[in-house]
Amino acid sequence: MKGFWSLTLYNQYHFFEPNAIKRYSLGTKNKTLVTGPDGSLTIYVQSTPPEGDKKANWLPAPKANFALFMRSYWPEEAILNGSWTPPAVVKAR
Repeated sequence: MKGFWSLTLYNQYHFFEPNAIKRYSLGTKNKTLVTGPDGSLTIYVQSTPPEGDKKANWLPAPKANFALFMRSYWPEEAILNGSWTPPAVVKAR
């Protein structure tokens, strides 16, 4: 991979949402992200921290509305031509 990516959370006022761990985005710079056995990456966007090693993949969110922005820097052709898009956000139950 020649480039890098980030997923940033903004609150309903389009500012970073203050949180105890001062984490406002996750991405390539986060060297402690935990991947699944198949190489997949699950990011937990929620107001309360997940349990165990999932906390490394936690992006703290407010209970109110928020927006997520994914950025790709120096992307591969698949991103540029739209043949790859990030997976949809799925609301957990």
